[in-house]
Amino acid sequence: MFKFWKKNENKNENPDQEVNLEEGLSEEEIREEVSDDASQDQGIDEVALQEEVKEEGSQERDLIEGTLEEDTEEEKAQVEEEEEIENVDIQADEEIREEETIEEEIIEEEIIEEVDGDGSQDPDQEEGQEKMGIFARLLAGLSKTKDNITGRIDSLLKSYTKIDEELLEDLEEILITADVGVTTTMEIIDRLRDMIKERGVKDPLEVRDLLKEIVASILKEGNSELDINPGPAVIVMVGVNGVGKTTTIGKLAQRYKKDGKKVMLAAADTFRAAATEQLDIWAKRIDVDIIKHHEGADPGAVVFDAIKASQARKVDLLICDTAGRLHNKANLMNELGKIFKIIDREYPEAKKEVLLVVDATTGQNAVSQAKTFKEVANITGIVLTKLDGTAKGGVVLAVKSEVDVPVKLIGVGERAEDLQSFDADSFTDAIFG
Repeated sequence: MFKFWKKNENKNENPDQEVNLEEGLSEEEIREEVSDDASQDQGIDEVALQEEVKEEGSQERDLIEGTLEEDTEEEKAQVEEEEEIENVDIQADEEIREEETIEEEIIEEEIIEEVDGDGSQDPDQEEGQEKMGIFARLLAGLSKTKDNITGRIDSLLKSYTKIDEELLEDLEEILITADVGVTTTMEIIDRLRDMIKERGVKDPLEVRDLLKEIVASILKEGNSELDINPGPAVIVMVGVNGVGKTTTIGKLAQRYKKDGKKVMLAAADTFRAAATEQLDIWAKRIDVDIIKHHEGADPGAVVFDAIKASQARKVDLLICDTAGRLHNKANLMNELGKIFKIIDREYPEAKKEVLLVVDATTGQNAVSQAKTFKEVANITGIVLTKLDGTAKGGVVLAVKSEVDVPVKLIGVGERAEDLQSFDADSFTDAIFG
């Protein structure tokens, strides 16, 4: 009993100690345990803090790296875009240069083909080719016109048994539709009517010979020969663009060079793009001298230099190309007037021809052009080109009759030999047979 009380008394004196003793832990062990717990807590806090700091640092680093990566990608994209734009600009420039080069090559090829097609082949090649006579070429070139005029006239005359006004009216229609022109046609029919009465012609088939006689008489009026002998001589070529003016100059220069003349060209059409280049290619192909300035230069200055060069080199024939502007008649008049004044003043010893080039395929428009140019220039002759490409060769009569200027040259084909001096009898024979 006493031991039990004593034991309880000891317990009551220090309950905590008793508990600790019961658990078998000393005070020192408790302190160590508390210290370990605190250390563990501190370690956990430090680890957590470190992990948190590390995580925040990682997030910040990732954010910075992401921002830098985005900035780098944006800069890279911008650089790529700029490079792409630059490449596109370079490619565009290259394409433009390539197109310009191709265009220039095409123009030059077309001109060279045109020159070659017009008979400027090598002499050896020409010798190996069969050559047609001048009249045979004329006949072949005027075949469409012959079919359109005399072919229809023959059919008409065969359908009539007598000559009356109805027959004359049908003849009048055929001539007008062949672009002989209303005024010229009326003149022909009036003369035909008078000849029928005077000669007492009764057979409709005989009317064909009367028509041929009238046409020949109209075409023979005026001098159709070029007045360039003896030299020196100047030919000034005028006409609108597209009628074959430059080609005619090249063919003419080739013809007279073959005849032994010393020929020079003057590129005074400085208004139309590529006009000088075309003439320059002709000059090189047929090996004649050419005087040229830059595009837009004063045509009078080109002609002046050409005259001085012709005099110094003792040239027999100077052929001058000119601009063909009709949309502003005043400018055309001033330009041509200045050229003619320079020729008269600087080259008084030279014979002069002013040839108007017109396209026969344009029909009555060729007559209108001839009338307009006659108002601004003293035209001495007309060159009718592309007669082989039209059935309306009757425009030769209209031009001769209505403009009152002789036709001096005609083009009946692509070769140089197809540019022929106009002969009224040969032309009439080729049409009427």
